[in-house]
Order: sequence, then structure tokens, then C-alpha cells
Amino acid sequence: MVKALQLCEPFLGFIPEVARPKKLPPIKDRIMWTGFALFVFLICCQVPVFGSRPSKASDPFYWMRVVLASNKGTLMELGISPIITASLIIEVLVGIKVIESDGNRALMEGSQKLLALVITVVEAVAYVASGMYGDVRSIGMVMCAFIVFQLTLSTVLCLLLDDLLQKGWGLGSATSLFIACNICDSIVWKCLSPTTINTGRGTEFEGAIIAFFNLLLTRSDKTRALKEALYRPQLPNLVNLLATAVVFVVVIFLQGFKVDLATVRANGPAEPHSIKLFYTSNMPIILQTALISNFNFFSQILHRRFPTNIFVNILGRWEAREYSSSGQMFPVGGMARYITPPHTFGEMLLDPIHAIIYISFVLTTCAMFSKMWIEINKSTPRDVARKLREEGRWLKNARQNEDDMALTLNKYIPTAAAFGGLCIGALTILADFLGAIGSGTGILLAVTMIHQYYEILQREGQELGLGSWLNGAPQKQKLV
Repeated sequence: MVKALQLCEPFLGFIPEVARPKKLPPIKDRIMWTGFALFVFLICCQVPVFGSRPSKASDPFYWMRVVLASNKGTLMELGISPIITASLIIEVLVGIKVIESDGNRALMEGSQKLLALVITVVEAVAYVASGMYGDVRSIGMVMCAFIVFQLTLSTVLCLLLDDLLQKGWGLGSATSLFIACNICDSIVWKCLSPTTINTGRGTEFEGAIIAFFNLLLTRSDKTRALKEALYRPQLPNLVNLLATAVVFVVVIFLQGFKVDLATVRANGPAEPHSIKLFYTSNMPIILQTALISNFNFFSQILHRRFPTNIFVNILGRWEAREYSSSGQMFPVGGMARYITPPHTFGEMLLDPIHAIIYISFVLTTCAMFSKMWIEINKSTPRDVARKLREEGRWLKNARQNEDDMALTLNKYIPTAAAFGGLCIGALTILADFLGAIGSGTGILLAVTMIHQYYEILQREGQELGLGSWLNGAPQKQKLV
């Protein structure tokens, strides 16, 4: 497999990339480029795919669109799904030692981009062939090929924007920025949407906050109106909004937990090295989302084509629900049903086997991906010890050599990675069962990504005069 990566090398020159700046731009310029990347993404989310004839076919990405930064029927149809799926595949191959992570980093990243483009073509062809853009025969083969080309070009654009930010021109990563923007947009819309929907009980506003005031002002029975605003089914309600706020507060609280390992230099003490509870940040849940979205994507498409095939039904059986006017299909059997969260806490109690399998799956995959990520991201105890040595810092409680520091760090890093992954999975499950707006996965991704940008501004915000204000936040820590 390592040789297979080397076979990719001749093709990497055809993949466009952004050059690194000769020196780090000022923070104001980096914020400007970050805003530019976000602006391009939002434009692409509104530009429809040319040549498509939208149908009422079930959407394979229905549950995951928000966390995949995708928008149905637009150039961002696939969102960042191909990029994080490529990351998932590379991470798994590194984790099972099929690919050595000690190889050429540039080759690894280039191969990941190439794999993302291949996945884009596969998903785009499957999307077009399944009839999502209309009947293939009526559209024509030339237009079908042009639709695939548009979706592939969109992935290339996402890769370039991610390159732009990660190589120092902007802040953070474009994929994280796009996901956070999509999730926050969804939450704000479900709180304040003025769209009206006929629910059978009368016309109601979609937005939870607007519906609350509308129900109180228009209904004569105020107690019943308040109950509907708090618990109305199948539309955002105030309990969902409260659950979202609770998850936000809990995640922000846990973000501050860390262990500070005291370090020294040859000429005296140095800044401590911090190991956070969320050591791998939100990567476990991003990769777990990629796994579920791709599995459901292909399961639903196969079930549409071969509904009676026994092997396809083992992967997942899909049916449209009575209240679904769009023809959206939901998993009712097979593996797809058990890796998809129960919709409500009551549904979890009615089907405890589904709940147990789902909880076990999320916790296991999050912990596994978290431990694998430290290998591919060069953040293992050995990698951190090497970095500290290169910076001229040494752990105070270890001898001044790389091996001894690696042994000391090994007591903390693998535990932080696995336990942090478990915590992230548990928070996702809690948010799903509480009915948080935007799904548990979405809320968790939004909070962790916003917190990442907060930390970046905390480190580099002195130029903007924000340093003293940002550094006032308390931290839960332990100095070792």
C-alpha cells in the first residue's frame, strides 16, 4: 500500500494547490482571507447545479447535510463529504498499519486530495444515476457528465479554500469553518424561521421562538398554547431550544479541562505543555459522521434499485413515512436503522435494543477514531516529545532525553485521546436524545469549531486589541 501511494505521486502535480506565504500575514489579512473563503462557500451554496431537473426522490444525505456543509440541488450538493471520507479512509489505513505514517507528509496529503476527487466522481455518478437530478434518459448523457464535472469542480474549490486557510493565509481550516457556518445557520433558522406550515392543528410558524409568541397571542387557551410551544412534535419547539443551550454550555465547560505538564529550558522555566480533555478536538465525530453518511448514502441508493435483494436489505431497508410529503425515506430495518439515532427519548425507551446498539456504536467508533487520529496527525507521545526537544523544552518530571519524555507523555496522551473521544460520543448521544436543534453531532461540531477560533484569536488577537478581553476566560486545569 505504501507503494500504491508512491504510484499516486505522478498525478499529484495535476492537483491545484495554494503556495505557503513567505511569512505569516498580519491577523487582519488572515481574517479577511477567512471571510473570503466563507463568502465563496455561501455563494456556492446558492448556485443551482446547471442542467438538473430536481425530483421528489428521497435525499440520501437528509440527516447529514448540516454537518457535511452541503446544500441540496446546489454546487455544494456533496459538501465536504468527499474530503472527510478520504480522511477517514487514510486514517483507518494508518491505524491498521497498512500505510506507515512516518512517510512523506506531502505525499500523504496529496494522496488524500486525489482520493477525495475519486470519491467525488463516484458519489456524483451514483447521485446522477439514481435519478436525483431527474431521469437520466431525459437529461442526456452529455448533461449528466457535465453535472458530474460541476460537482467535481466544487470539491476542487473546497480543497483550494481549505489549502488557503491551513497553509497560513487564513485561520483554522475551511472544512471546520463551513460546517460551523452551516450548523449555526440551521439553528438560527429553526429558531426564527417565518415560514408557515399547516400541521393539522392550524397554521404554525416553523421557527420555535416566533411560534411561541404567535401561539400565545392567537390562542385563547394560553395553557394549551404554552404546552404546544414547549412540546409540539415534528417542528422545532422551546424544549429543543433549551436542550441546544444546555449542550452548548456543557461542551464549552468541558473544553476548558486540561492537564498542564511543567516544562523547563536550559536557561530556566518555560511555558507548560497542555494536554486537553478533547485532545483530538472534533475529529472523531467528523469521521464518524462521514462513516454513517456514506453508509446510508449507498444503502439507500442500492435499496431503491434492488428493494428485494436480501444482502441489500441487510445493509438497510428504507420506507417513506406517512407525514413525509417530500417522499423522504427513513431506515426501518437492517444495519442502517441501528446506526441511525432514535428520533426521540420515547422512541429509545420503546426500542431499547436499537438504543443500546446505537450508543455502543457511537462510543466505540469515536474512541477508536480519536486514538487513530493521533497517528495520522503526528500527535503521538513520540511526536510531541520530538517537538518539545526541537523547541528546546524538556518535561520537568522527566530526564532530558526524548525517550524518557515519550514515556511520561504516554501516561496522558492515549488516555486523553480515547476518553476525550468517548466524551464527545456521549455528548452527541445526549444531545440527540434531548432533541437539540441541529442534531447532537451538529451542535458538538459547531461549539468545538467556534471554540477553536476563539483559541486562535486568544493566541493571536493582540494585534486587534482583543488580547486582554479574550484572555479573561477561566480554565479548568491541573499543573503536573
